[in-house]
Amino acid sequence: MIAQLRGTIVEALPNQILLDVHGVGYLCLVPLSTYDKLAGKVGEVKLLTHYHVTERDHSLYGFASGEERDLFRLLIDRVSGIGPKMGLAVLSGMSVADFKDNVIRNDVTALSRISGVGKKTAERIVLELKDKVGIVSTWQEASGAGALSMGPEQEAQTDAVLALISLGYKQAEAQKAVMALVKKAGDGSAELTSDRLVRDVLRGV
Repeated sequence: MIAQLRGTIVEALPNQILLDVHGVGYLCLVPLSTYDKLAGKVGEVKLLTHYHVTERDHSLYGFASGEERDLFRLLIDRVSGIGPKMGLAVLSGMSVADFKDNVIRNDVTALSRISGVGKKTAERIVLELKDKVGIVSTWQEASGAGALSMGPEQEAQTDAVLALISLGYKQAEAQKAVMALVKKAGDGSAELTSDRLVRDVLRGV
């Protein structure tokens, strides 16, 4: 599996980026949010990727941030009827922060304004992310609805929990695993980034 790429941009279009990695060109389909962040960049850039395989096609999707990729994976893995094309449309039509806020508030109207989504799909997104994954309560805490003060450490822990949920962990399991690592680190917990927390959980550290 290709998890990330580092290289120089050969061509950037609103829906795709061609990245040169040591002479090999990787064509990555991207949301507008990623295009806006990377278009025009000079020098080496990093793309987090998702490699999607079907009977008909092998496609590589690229994202400028971990939260974009996590949301993309949540949508295509946890919401019935949403594939990669729709996942990119969601990220292109709304920021990750706004998407989370609208799901928390059950704002189907706002979600349905995303091009290609529509009311029925928006309703399904809200229902299935809330009922199947139990992720909304985590988003509520992260947004302050749960009276949580979000400093850098808490933000890293919340991001790690969300990433683990996108990988198939249940919410309670993800939270328990992350908090065990934080407790183990003690005074060194401030140095725990979300990437490191996820990596250590997956390694069973």
